[in-house]
Amino acid sequence: MLPWLMEQAAAATDGVPVADVAARFALTEREVVKDLELAAMCGLPPFVDEMIDVFVDEGRVYAGVPRLFTRPLRLNSVEAFELLAAGRTAMELPGSDPDGPLGRGLRKLAAALGEDDTGIIRVEVAKATFTDQLVDAATRGERVQIEYWSESSDTVSERTIVPRQVFTDRGSWYVIAADDRSGEQRTFRVDRISELVPTGETVPVTGELAAPGHWFADGSTPRVTVRVAPAARWVFERFPVDEVSPPDTDGWVTARLPVASERWLARVLVTAGPDIELLDPGDFAGTAPTAARRILARYQ
Repeated sequence: MLPWLMEQAAAATDGVPVADVAARFALTEREVVKDLELAAMCGLPPFVDEMIDVFVDEGRVYAGVPRLFTRPLRLNSVEAFELLAAGRTAMELPGSDPDGPLGRGLRKLAAALGEDDTGIIRVEVAKATFTDQLVDAATRGERVQIEYWSESSDTVSERTIVPRQVFTDRGSWYVIAADDRSGEQRTFRVDRISELVPTGETVPVTGELAAPGHWFADGSTPRVTVRVAPAARWVFERFPVDEVSPPDTDGWVTARLPVASERWLARVLVTAGPDIELLDPGDFAGTAPTAARRILARYQ
């Protein structure tokens, strides 16, 4: 938000309307003011003349460019080491090019740290079974048959898919694929595939791959629709969501959540309490009251 405000301030001397900032970043005006008030108290020690220059006056935001934003960024040895380790982890992902921009940058960073390509930092990302076969199928556009276990229903089903993209996140491998069973693009966890059989049939790749956002939900994960108050925004900041609506006049938003399990949903609903409403419960009607009664029984 701050770089955007500074850019806007360079083009206008009368500030930026708070309403424009709220619309730009999908926040309420109250949230914008609260965030900027906090930013104005941030800076560099000894916190005298190196504070972030931003304030709100009569519904408009005024932002300057503090010196800390004009100084070239420099990494200390610890930050450089962390960046090198993270970069080498990324280089283990399918499709990474050792001679691409990231690979070249990592070699320069390693040299600056006094380490060559035979240095001590080596990162290996463990792959789930069938990961390499799925990568090859995605490269060729080959249709494959799989047996897939769904955690939500505890059943194994046979599916025919065309892998499009394979990636890892939070320690698990996933494949985004065109699913013949649903006729839609779905995401599957690779370690839940118990069998994979190539069909030898290739399929032309048509259309754009959907933006990441559904990776966390496999083809059979149920959904619920909830209405969330500002105090419970942590729900979709901490957990994956399909979509979140713009805030209404009270700051509440509507979100569509994939449900990993009924126990998980009960914990979220009970923790958020009156700050979350279950609009479309699907198969989970009564989840929150039942969980609340179980918790209350433990204290009686």
